[in-house]
Amino acid sequence: MSEQATGLARTAQIVKFLLKYRSAGIFTGLDHDALLEDVEAEVAPQGKPEEFVTDLEALGPTFIKLGQALSTRPDMVPPDYMAALQRMQDNVTQLPFDVVRGVIEEELGVRINKMFQQFDEAPLGSASLAQVHRAVLRDGREVAVKVQRPDAQASVRADLDALKSIAGKIDRGTDMGRRLRFGDWVGEFARALIAELDYRIEAENLQRFGERLSAYPELVVPTPIWSLCGKRVLTMDLIRGRKVTDVTGLQRTEQPLGDVAAALLRAYLDQAFVHGEIHADPHPGNLLLSEDGRLAIFDLGMIAHVPPKRRDRLLKLLFAAVDGRGEDVANEGISISTRLEDFDEERYMREVGQMVASYASRSGGRTVSEGRLVLDLTRIGTACGLRTPPELSLLGKTLLNLESICDALDPDMDAKEVVQEHLEAVMRQRLRKSLSPAGLAGELIEMEGLVREAPRKLNNLLTLLADNRLQVRIEGLDDSKLMENMQKIANRITVGLIIAALLVSSALMMRINTGAVLFGYPAIAIVLFIIAAMLGLFVVGSVLVTDRRARPKEERGLH
Repeated sequence: MSEQATGLARTAQIVKFLLKYRSAGIFTGLDHDALLEDVEAEVAPQGKPEEFVTDLEALGPTFIKLGQALSTRPDMVPPDYMAALQRMQDNVTQLPFDVVRGVIEEELGVRINKMFQQFDEAPLGSASLAQVHRAVLRDGREVAVKVQRPDAQASVRADLDALKSIAGKIDRGTDMGRRLRFGDWVGEFARALIAELDYRIEAENLQRFGERLSAYPELVVPTPIWSLCGKRVLTMDLIRGRKVTDVTGLQRTEQPLGDVAAALLRAYLDQAFVHGEIHADPHPGNLLLSEDGRLAIFDLGMIAHVPPKRRDRLLKLLFAAVDGRGEDVANEGISISTRLEDFDEERYMREVGQMVASYASRSGGRTVSEGRLVLDLTRIGTACGLRTPPELSLLGKTLLNLESICDALDPDMDAKEVVQEHLEAVMRQRLRKSLSPAGLAGELIEMEGLVREAPRKLNNLLTLLADNRLQVRIEGLDDSKLMENMQKIANRITVGLIIAALLVSSALMMRINTGAVLFGYPAIAIVLFIIAAMLGLFVVGSVLVTDRRARPKEERGLH
């Protein structure tokens, strides 16, 4: 089978999956015809949440990662499906050791027995993109070696191409696509997944997170062994421990874990709001409680980077939420989002205010969920005609995962209090930084430049006023859609007048006997009538073919 035929078959398989769940509230509003164009796909019966997860897993590694990404989008996925996605497993058949050996030796350029004193053939874990083996270096240091599956790159890239094609059709052919911009979301997902396939980037993330989290002795990040890292191989310190979900009540009694849970929350808030990085997937499987009582953080392949201005807005939003200021939460939500044409601001303000008030009236670790609050904010925004930025839902999913981890470590911890206290500390730190000598010096330099330039600029302005040469120019108007549409209207009016003149002339010429006849009528009159008819048909055809309904007006918030 040719590569094109294989790609088309894969696209058809994906379309069939989408259509199977089209009435379940997932990808609501997708147009059946827009999806099926150029693709023949049999419509499958409707599926249920657990079956949805099973079908995603069956589609392969790209769609397992897609399911993890969808679990951060309550605007696309109903609550029962999101709950099912939280339980998604990433366990697949183990790679034969000969294949693992071949990938390592090809990537690092050295025979495996030259690099390691011992290398366990049985993996510690196996997933859709890679599997991890225990090994011992020549100096006796225990390490974990993460090895990428040989076909992972090609498989992921082919699936991403198919997803981009489908997303483009959805965006062009459906209202929901124009509202949610599936193409942009798939593009961001593709960039993150391609980056995750380069283990050198993950090694950099491990080292950077390890340095930044050194302020929290309760946490540990494995150190990468750079000489044994490549694009498809990652070697790092081996940390032994148990999953946080396996911690028993007896162990919590013997070793209180409240400080560890609080440190985890504070560290991730620092990463998001101080350093501008959000770990996209801190689920319980990526954290271990080590034998020395520290919490070990793994799998840092997918990291979202948040620009400074967006970071400030998210900080203000979350701080207002934990402080119970619903109106400020709604205003910040609008400022970082895009207002669609049908945005219902009154409804948005009311529903967000009610949600935040309900949240603020409760306290206690199990009864409050900052992550759920942020995800519900995304859901309300979509329902009211507001396109929220992906960082908002990603922050909500991260907080939700962190809360489940903290609940496993210390069920009695008040997560709301920890978050509120640390956000206050971050705000104070930012204020001190802005009032520091370096910060004040920067502001004074800006002020000095303004004062120095002000007299000259004022003199130029007064000169232009005195000479009556002051002009205000609006850039882009001549090339805008407004000018294009005005020219179109003027052209059609002109053609309409010509057609009317030709018809009137034809009618008047009917009364004059010119000698030459056509179809029994004066030839000149018939010719004028035919020209008018052809011009009229041309105008009608132009209207039907080229005139389209205007796209909904979108207005971006302040960034």
